[in-house]
Amino acid sequence: MIRFVVGPDRTLVPDLLATLPGRGIWLSAAGDVIETARAQGGLGRAFARAARGPVTVPPHLPAVLQAALVRRIGELLGLARRAGQAVAGFDKAREWLRSGRGRLIVQASDGSAAERARFLAGAGESVVVLDPLPAAALGHVFGRDHVVHVAIAPGRLGERLAVEAARLGGLRRDGGGKTGANEQTQMDGANG
Repeated sequence: MIRFVVGPDRTLVPDLLATLPGRGIWLSAAGDVIETARAQGGLGRAFARAARGPVTVPPHLPAVLQAALVRRIGELLGLARRAGQAVAGFDKAREWLRSGRGRLIVQASDGSAAERARFLAGAGESVVVLDPLPAAALGHVFGRDHVVHVAIAPGRLGERLAVEAARLGGLRRDGGGKTGANEQTQMDGANG
């Protein structure tokens, strides 16, 4: 789910951290939910009904959300790296994986499928594998040209990274994660 709030100018604002003041409007983090409502012209009406007034929906909302989540994932990876909770590179990440220190693996979305499979050979079922970013974006976080394999230590940063990657994956999927009409939007109890 992604939280939105209505700004002072009645424009819809994504609130990825769920910390902005005001009454929150929650929408399923599924690309098909946003696109279907948008195609039917219902997204603005759904938000207006939930916000109890007219709302301006940004024209490129899915792209804005995806860019914000990619930026957020990069920030979390950077925090994990600086905290000593992440290592990059085949050998270092594989060592963390084998020793049990890395329970979350981030692999480049554009990395070789064969190399990604070779890296994960022998990994247990309890290892979570994500592929939210391309190799160049992962490399930027680690100060390299490109990175394909990253191991993340267990902890809150890893958990948050998994949540954000799942939200990004949901937005990128066209047919997955469908929810019923009553589950697509909901409001939190905060008044504002």
